[in-house]
Amino acid sequence: MEIISLPVDGGGLRELFGDRKVPDISRKITACVACRKQKIKCNMRDGRAPCLRCKKRGLSCTVNRSLQMLLEEDADWKTSITRKIQRLEGSLAELRGERRLHKSHTPPNTEASSIPLSQEPRTDKRRGVRPSSVTMPPPVRAPSDQSWEVVMDEESGPATIPAACVEEHTSYARPPGRTRVGPDLIDQGVLTYDQAQTLLELYSNRLDHFLYQILGEHKDLDAIRFDSSLLLAGICTVGALHSAELGHLYERCYKGFMDRCAAQMFLNENRLDDIRGLCIGAFWLSEISWSLVASAVRLATQLQLHRSINTALKDDLRSYYETRLYYLVYVCDHHFSVAYGRPSMSRECDSIRSASRFLATKHACEDDARLVSQINIWRISSSVFETFGVDVEKPISLDHLPKIHRLMISLDTWRADWSESLKTHALIGDYSQIGVGLHFHFAKVFLCSLAFRGVTSDSHDLHPDMEEIANAAVVSAKSILRTIIHHKSVQSHLHGLPLYFDTMIAFAVVFLLKVATKFSRSVRTGSVDILPLVKDMASVLRKAAAKMHRQHLLRFIAEGVDKLLQRCEGPSTVPQIAGSHASMLQESQAYHGHTETLDGGFNWIDNMQNFDLLSSHNDFSSTASWPYTMDFDPVMDIGTWDTTEQIPTSITSPQNSNETSGLR
Repeated sequence: MEIISLPVDGGGLRELFGDRKVPDISRKITACVACRKQKIKCNMRDGRAPCLRCKKRGLSCTVNRSLQMLLEEDADWKTSITRKIQRLEGSLAELRGERRLHKSHTPPNTEASSIPLSQEPRTDKRRGVRPSSVTMPPPVRAPSDQSWEVVMDEESGPATIPAACVEEHTSYARPPGRTRVGPDLIDQGVLTYDQAQTLLELYSNRLDHFLYQILGEHKDLDAIRFDSSLLLAGICTVGALHSAELGHLYERCYKGFMDRCAAQMFLNENRLDDIRGLCIGAFWLSEISWSLVASAVRLATQLQLHRSINTALKDDLRSYYETRLYYLVYVCDHHFSVAYGRPSMSRECDSIRSASRFLATKHACEDDARLVSQINIWRISSSVFETFGVDVEKPISLDHLPKIHRLMISLDTWRADWSESLKTHALIGDYSQIGVGLHFHFAKVFLCSLAFRGVTSDSHDLHPDMEEIANAAVVSAKSILRTIIHHKSVQSHLHGLPLYFDTMIAFAVVFLLKVATKFSRSVRTGSVDILPLVKDMASVLRKAAAKMHRQHLLRFIAEGVDKLLQRCEGPSTVPQIAGSHASMLQESQAYHGHTETLDGGFNWIDNMQNFDLLSSHNDFSSTASWPYTMDFDPVMDIGTWDTTEQIPTSITSPQNSNETSGLR
């Protein structure tokens, strides 16, 4: 039987069957019926119903599709069917080849069968990629084929882990004799060997030291390709996000990285390099960071990296690398859990409690000291989260003041110890010492903002002891901005720092604006210098963001801060600020047909809801569309972000891309 070869793209398929060319869509319907009827802006997350207005009001949210949109979906469907038929043809050809091999009593071609049929073709002529295009590889055999066996380790005593006596034999593993799983980005034609080499060098020289040299000596492209296609995809994606020359490769690398993560999700036999690839993506790719962190924690636990500390302390080199990687997973997890109001997935265990002893091993290096310093400060911040929770409506009892003071002392001790221990770094200069101060103030404002819990804009003065803590939060927030404004070395690293830094910069700005406006009567703090400080910070962000990729999170933060400042400026009245005769701000511009003052009438802040900075595709055409709630929930401002993470509209929507599009 002769198999007809069908064209790959939808255009060729239509030409083969005599269909006419699909007319170009001149205008897409993106607003729901309810919003179009009211002639107001319709804000949909990822372009999917319900929109924010209908969801809030409990309305039915539907979008009428035009004939042209239906035709486009038809063309996409044909393209998808074409690819499935091609994969079916390939699988049939492999089956025929295996039958011939069996007849000649030769073993089947394991190399060919190890590549999943669900892999995407090397080229994708469509402008956009839908989330459904991320495919999963089929298992080698059915789940019912897995088996279990009761085993007894004669060398161990009765005191062992209960599940150690039941061993699982499953087929969800790498094929024997293979290191990596599936083709890498170079094999798929996403980028060339030379481009991958350039991106690897960029990552190694500019970014890897922010992850405490996670690659170590593993910086050869051929070695990375041999060991882990997932690690290579993560490096190339993050490198393209920070590259001026190869930034156009970002969207394609991003999609390839997503496909690689999905393909390895259910493998039981993953490697350390796969975890490294997940961590690299999590630290810089905002839309999928939380999902990548979850996978990294799961794999690290599955490989029992948390138990390697026992032999690492005996100077075993392999255990040293395993423990080091577990520490990085711990830090990454806490970057995206505690600060966002989510319980962390990696808990405090012997490995974490022994972090200081880890530095005494013979393999420990300077970067390990920086990594352990992060372990120690996140242990303190985790205590804040676990002790006080996330109920921001409940005021902190005065009985809890001793606990807060002890935590503040712990932070002060941490800063004193590590400011003295960390020296000038060969690659990042004095950033090690400056970074200690930044992390200290990040944790301090997170802790001391507890004083504002349950406080409203019309509340009376705080208790003197609680006001002292509130003032400490304000001082730390100001220090964050001043450190960035006055240190050129920090500014030079803004285009490279992980997402957590961008998040805390945005939080410090919004925190100060709230305190200086809605809560100026509750806290007697120096508010006069806040607006000039925020304006200087906005200028620094604007200058740094101008050189960044259009999908970099800091670009959206810079635009948002500018729009906040635009609302703070204009014709003025002189508000009273905490009893001071000085005024910080003038009366804001007329908004929605009425005038509002910055103090008691700064009501536009109340209308800013769902501020989710990790959704970098949000519409920033107006400050009110920021999805960040400016209602003062001190911890939950960074703790109520939407944890639903999907491929962003900027990746999947053709009108928002140069080629296919992508990121964070």
